[in-house]
Amino acid sequence: MLQKSVFLILIFSFISGLSFSQKDPKAKVILDAVSEKYQSIPGLKAVFEYSYSVAGEASPQIQTGEIAIKGDKYHLILPDQGQEIFNNGKTVWTFINSGTYKEVTINSASEMEDELKPSSVYTIYKKGYNYSLKGEKTQNGVLVQIIELTAEKSGEPFKKVTLMVDKNKKDLVGWEILDDQGGKLMYQFRSVDTKTSLPDSYFVFNAAKYGKVEVIDLR
Repeated sequence: MLQKSVFLILIFSFISGLSFSQKDPKAKVILDAVSEKYQSIPGLKAVFEYSYSVAGEASPQIQTGEIAIKGDKYHLILPDQGQEIFNNGKTVWTFINSGTYKEVTINSASEMEDELKPSSVYTIYKKGYNYSLKGEKTQNGVLVQIIELTAEKSGEPFKKVTLMVDKNKKDLVGWEILDDQGGKLMYQFRSVDTKTSLPDSYFVFNAAKYGKVEVIDLR
């Protein structure tokens, strides 16, 4: 009887420890602080570097982009790809300019909820992910805390998301996404303006500004 009780205590302790590691309270304090700070600002505009790599392939080419975020709205510019994405919270416009051909694809934002939007990086940990604080490192002279998020269920499009947070300012400075194909997408902010105030029209595609554009409406 005593042996059985000891066995049950050990099992209970193991399960409790496992649950603790799945939702690391130290990581949650940091994530909550980053999320609350983001939600308190009027808007965000940043220049970033990004790359996509697959294990075993050649080193990825680092490209630059610009992002503006206001609540659940965002405007993403990827000049190297000739692509802009506008999202006003209800509609998503993906505009492609190849130089000789212009095209915009229109989707309802609700149909793209499974995608990791720039604005949802700040709140992704709140649903569907376990998280843990992996340590600290100095990056470009900034003390950064590393938090790893792992999908609770198999089959999710993003298996793991690693967030890099400025320890002192509680700002997100970069993140890495591991997809279900083994590819790694890396982002790192080069400059960030958290005091910008952008009109709602900045997050809506206006075809009149771009001349003749082929429209593909998938709503």
